[in-house]
Amino acid sequence: MAPDTGGEAAAAAHVSNTATPPAAAPATIAIGPRFASGGRVRGHWPLVALLALLLAVQSLLADRARLAADPHWRPLVERLCTALRCDLPSWREPAAFSMLERKVRAAQETPGTLRVDATFRNDARWPQAWPALQLALADADGRVIGSGVYAPEHYLGVPPDTLLAPGQSAQVTFLVQEPAPGTVAFSFRFR
Repeated sequence: MAPDTGGEAAAAAHVSNTATPPAAAPATIAIGPRFASGGRVRGHWPLVALLALLLAVQSLLADRARLAADPHWRPLVERLCTALRCDLPSWREPAAFSMLERKVRAAQETPGTLRVDATFRNDARWPQAWPALQLALADADGRVIGSGVYAPEHYLGVPPDTLLAPGQSAQVTFLVQEPAPGTVAFSFRFR
C-alpha cells in the first residue's frame, strides 16, 4: 500500500463536511376528531344537553295522544301541552262513568215509544267526553228484544261542546222506539 499523502484523509474530511444535516423532528398530524385528542371541548356540553332536551320534548309531543291515554304520563303531557299550546285528546275511560239513576217507561205523549231518564256521573280523575249510552231492552223471559247505542248528540239533542268534569253528574232524557210490546227490563252500558 502506498503511503497516505493526505489525499484520502482530505477526501474523508470532504465527505464528512458535505453530509446532510440531521433531520428535523417530523410534524405531528392530528388523526381523528378533535374531541378524541383531549383538547378543550367543554363548551359543547351545554349544546349537547340542549339538543337532548329538545329531542325528548319532540318525542313527547309526537306521541302525545298515546301517552295522554296512560294515567302515569297524562299529567306530564298535559303540563307540556299547556305550556306549548298543543291539543290533547280528552280522557276516555267509559268504565269510570257511574249510573246513579235510571228509568225507562212508556211515553204518554207518543204511543209505541219509551221515555228514557238517566243520571250518571264521571268518576274519572280527568274530564271526559260525553259517553255513548248502550241501552238493551228485554222481555219478561230476559230475552233481549232490542238494543241501541245512542251518541251524545242523540240524548242531548245537540253535539256537546264541553267535557264532563271529574265528579260532575248529568241528567238526560230521550225517547226511543219500543221494539215490541211487553218490554219489562232494561240495562245500560257506557261506551
